Amino acid sequence: MVKTTIYMDSEVALTLRQLAAVQRRPQAEIIREAILAYTKSVSRPRPKGIGAYESGRSDISERAEELMRRAARSRRWR
Repeated sequence: MVKTTIYMDSEVALTLRQLAAVQRRPQAEIIREAILAYTKSVSRPRPKGIGAYESGRSDISERAEELMRRAARSRRWR
């Protein structure tokens, strides 16, 4: 696990402490569960440019090495 620090409103902190006391669980466990549930509910951002362009060809992934060599020879990627 990685340790991190978060800042929250005092009302949220109080609610979290009360919830942890009632459930007899550590606050950190409740926070981890909440973050896990949130991250599962949203899609991860895609790296910039991935899927953003349409080449019109369906064989690009199969010919990637060949196309990269050809581009390097013709110096098209500068």
